Amino acid sequence: MKKLMILILFVSSVTAFGQSAQFGLKGGLNYGSTGGLDTFSAFADGFSIDGDDKVGFHLGLYSKFKLLGIFVQPEIVYTRLNTEYSQNGTSADYNFSKIDIPLLVGLDIAGPLNIKAGPSFQLVLNNDLDGLGVAIEDPENSFTIGYQLGAGVQLGRLGIDLRYEGAFQDNDAVSDANVQDFGFVIDSRPSQWILSLSYQLKGNGDKK
Repeated sequence: MKKLMILILFVSSVTAFGQSAQFGLKGGLNYGSTGGLDTFSAFADGFSIDGDDKVGFHLGLYSKFKLLGIFVQPEIVYTRLNTEYSQNGTSADYNFSKIDIPLLVGLDIAGPLNIKAGPSFQLVLNNDLDGLGVAIEDPENSFTIGYQLGAGVQLGRLGIDLRYEGAFQDNDAVSDANVQDFGFVIDSRPSQWILSLSYQLKGNGDKK
């Protein structure tokens, strides 16, 4: 939590220096999955199951300001994900929620079209597994760093954005320690497509 507060203060301080800062709301859909589920057993070799891509959602705030011919776009976003793991007729849903703080750098390239990329900081809020009757522990790291890259279109106050989010490293969540004969590990860091709609609430040219 301390790392999250430091990051929020940093983003707020950077935004305060923007000469043409914009602020707004954003939300939309996510499509993707967390990493694979790897099993282990005291009696046999384990096997790996890839997660099925599912639709999730996100809601949050963004700021955007110009700096030296480019724009910087920090965001604070709540994200909810779901991944299904299935094998031989048995399935389980891995539910995952997090706070994302992307810090993106972008460039307006042609009319309303822009491109952007940058690191995305992730704070895990909650994870649980439904369907197997087995508890799962919190991920190894509650705070991780990935990346986002994509393109957007700005039409007045409305913006449409499509990005890909990936991970730099695994972030394993392990089944409950009380399970002795069968267990599993899920890589909780997602790989997903993010489709967002944003609305600018305030810009530098607005009347106070």
